[in-house]
Amino acid sequence: MAASAVAISGFMFAWSGLYNVAASRGHWTITNHLLTFGMHNSVRTHSLGIEVPPLDSSDLAILGAAHFHNGCAFCHGAPGVAISPIAQSMLPSPPDLSGVNDEWRAQDLFWIVKNGLKYTGMPAWPAAERDDEVWALVAFLKRLPTLDAAAYRKMALGGLSVPAQSGRQIATTEGTSEAVSACARCHGEAGRGPTSALVPVLHGQPMDFLMQALEDYAHARRPSGIMQPLASDLSPDDRKRVARYYAELQALDAADTPADTGAIERGSLIATRGDPAARIPACTECHTASSITAYPRLSGQNAAYMVNRLKLWKGGLTARTGNDAIMAPIARLLDDRQIEDVSAYFASVVPETRKPAQ
Repeated sequence: MAASAVAISGFMFAWSGLYNVAASRGHWTITNHLLTFGMHNSVRTHSLGIEVPPLDSSDLAILGAAHFHNGCAFCHGAPGVAISPIAQSMLPSPPDLSGVNDEWRAQDLFWIVKNGLKYTGMPAWPAAERDDEVWALVAFLKRLPTLDAAAYRKMALGGLSVPAQSGRQIATTEGTSEAVSACARCHGEAGRGPTSALVPVLHGQPMDFLMQALEDYAHARRPSGIMQPLASDLSPDDRKRVARYYAELQALDAADTPADTGAIERGSLIATRGDPAARIPACTECHTASSITAYPRLSGQNAAYMVNRLKLWKGGLTARTGNDAIMAPIARLLDDRQIEDVSAYFASVVPETRKPAQ
C-alpha cells in the first residue's frame, strides 16, 4: 500500500505541473549531485572493456581538431574561443574541457562522444559505425588542455589563412572570420594538400566522383560524423561548385614520406595485376586517369587514408552507395599486409593528371 501511495503521489505531482521544468531555475543542489553522480558512474560502467588505440598520432589529433572547431567549440569553447552565451544558458551548461584529462579517461571520452548523454544536449555521433572518427576527436581532446589560442587555431584551421574582416563584412555576414565550414581546413587548397594523412587528397579528382560523394554524405548514404553535417549544410549548387573547384585543381605530387620499397613492389603487383586465385581484381582497372569519372584516382593519395578506408570496408562498414557495394567485398578479400602494400604503392605514384611545371 505504501508503494502504491508513493507512486500515486508522484503521478499526481507530475500531473499537477507544479514542478518547474524551466532551465532558468536550475536543479536543487541534491538533485544536481545525484544526477552528476549517476552520470559519472554510468559512463564508467558502460566504457568498461573499451580498448584504447594509440592516440599520439598528430594526423589523428588534427582530424579531431577540425571537427571540434566545427561541431563542439560553440558549446564547449576552446583556447581563444568563448563558450556561447546560448550554450551557457543550457541546463546543464556544457563544461569547459580544459580539465577533461583530470575527469575522464580516454575510454570514457570515447563512450560519451559516440553515445552522447541524455538530458544534457550532448548528441550521439551522427555515424555510429565510424569509431575511427570518434577516436580522432578523443585524440584531440587529450591534447586540448595543452594548447594555447595560437596552437589551437593552427591545428583547428589546418593552416588556413583567414584575413580580418571589414566592419561591413562583419555587419552583413558577407564573409566568415572563423572559416568554420571551410573545406580547405582539412583538404587543403591550391598548391596545399591536407594537413592530416587521414584526410583524402581531392585535388584533380573527377568532378562526378566528388559530386556523388558529397551527395552521399549529405543524405547519410556514406556514413561520416565529420562529413555528413558539412555536406548537408551545402545546397546542391554549393556542392557542385566545391566539387568543380577541387576537380580543377592541379593534382599534387606524390607524398614525400619514407616508404618500404618491398611494400611498394608488392603493392604494385596487386594494383596492376590483382590476385586471380583470390578473386582480387587489379585496382588499375577502375582507378586510373582513363577510368570512368565515377571512380576516384588513387595515384598520390595519402596512404594512411587508403589503409583506413580499406580496413573500414574489411571490418564490415555497411555498403550504402554504389562504390561501397563494389569495394567492400574486394576489401574483405585483402589481408592487412596487402592493404598496407597497395596503399604504399599508390601513395608513391605521381598522379597521372599532374601537370608539368611551366
